[in-house]
Amino acid sequence: MKKATDVFGQWAEIGKDLGMEEGHSKPVDEMLEYAIKKIDKNFSFLDVGCGNGWVVRKVSSSALCSKAVGIDGASQMIENAKSRGSEEYINIDIDLYEPKDKFDLIHSMEVLYYLQDPASTIKKIYQSWLKPEGRLIVGIDLYHENLDSHDWEEKVGTPMLMLRESEWIDLFKKAGFQEIESWRANQSDEWAGTLVLTGKKLGY
Repeated sequence: MKKATDVFGQWAEIGKDLGMEEGHSKPVDEMLEYAIKKIDKNFSFLDVGCGNGWVVRKVSSSALCSKAVGIDGASQMIENAKSRGSEEYINIDIDLYEPKDKFDLIHSMEVLYYLQDPASTIKKIYQSWLKPEGRLIVGIDLYHENLDSHDWEEKVGTPMLMLRESEWIDLFKKAGFQEIESWRANQSDEWAGTLVLTGKKLGY
């Protein structure tokens, strides 16, 4: 099987990243609206697995956003992002990233289940990437309750971690997050919906 960053790099080269943007826009809009209302102040923003930067560009246009950064392990995705906007984009393995400054809001769409150890990444986000009172919000389409996603690993040809909703919630709890919520975004009769998980880092 191929590494996920290699697969997405190839997708970026052939323009498939634009389709990802179109397919994910509805759940991401719902996630961002929720999270930004919860923060309700000027905020710094990090998109983990930013692809071509479309979410970073969207958030940076918010009057409340003071700084927006995107990171991605696929170099071609970052090249595409830099060609489309002036925001800060960093090509780095997500597990190696160490931000200079912590963030108020961290977002990730369709990334965590590609990581070798998402539990470790979620814990690192909580401990080292988020400011006190900061929020993490993630969207996941591949999860046990979504039967349509069960053959994606074979179809895409890259390793994916299949977990239940309750198992993802447990990872947030074990990392230290409080006020954890989960729901399905963009759900319909034909689609189980994007599993959204969010939690807050309490403290001062």
